Amino acid sequence: MASDNQIQLIQNSPAYWTAIFDHPPINIIGPQTIGELDALISRIETDRDVRVVVFASANPDFYLAHYDMFVDKAVTQKMKPGRSGMHPWLDVLTRLSRVPAVTIAAIRGRARGAGSEFALACDIRFASKEKAILGQFEVGVGAVPGGGPMGRLPQLMGRGRALEVLLGADDFDGLLAERYGYVNRAVPDEHFEEFVDAFARRVAGFEKAGIVDTKAFVNDASLPPDSVFPPALQAFYASVARPETRARSAALAAKGLQTASDTELRLGHHVSTYSTSA
Repeated sequence: MASDNQIQLIQNSPAYWTAIFDHPPINIIGPQTIGELDALISRIETDRDVRVVVFASANPDFYLAHYDMFVDKAVTQKMKPGRSGMHPWLDVLTRLSRVPAVTIAAIRGRARGAGSEFALACDIRFASKEKAILGQFEVGVGAVPGGGPMGRLPQLMGRGRALEVLLGADDFDGLLAERYGYVNRAVPDEHFEEFVDAFARRVAGFEKAGIVDTKAFVNDASLPPDSVFPPALQAFYASVARPETRARSAALAAKGLQTASDTELRLGHHVSTYSTSA
């Protein structure tokens, strides 16, 4: 019987879980996704045995495409705050970074916008060399990224490269993402699942206390303060309300946005083709 859940959880062992995004056609993120992530993160926060959680996708072309651009923004904006007091999207991202387990984004396919933000909130990012595409396309449609990549990317790749990613609004393949520090490693696709599984099983075999304490010290030294995230989300809401941003989004919608189309496959290209005279 088919499940209506967008995230399928597999417990490979008590210490090693795999969460699979499965929301056809392209793994769009929306309020239901946030709710399921909240529930899963709550389980990770309280489970005594889990040491590693791998986040993968059932769709080889789309890891997490981006946030649902057609959902009523007022609905998203008025969602009940999460445990941290922040908007639930910011809440799940910041809590994900701090759960007492290792979180691994196994990126095969496209992770743009909020999909990229999710991957950045994970502890470790492994990418398929041939099939991974990452990017923050929001500036290309006239918007401000809302999920905090401005706070995370400079820590990973430096200010100049972070600005190139954010302001260029283009796609980064697995190899370039590795070179920039966007991901830890780009692995040939034929060996990708085997590599991720072997790493996860290796870490899952270690004592949880050592993993948790070591991660906590790294978090203290490297995570941006939570205070940087809410202002960016408010800037996102203001930016998507501008007529120019709405016009750019409408033009992309007419070309097949949020469908299994060339627009989504090459979104970094398509955001640069908009013309105010079109």
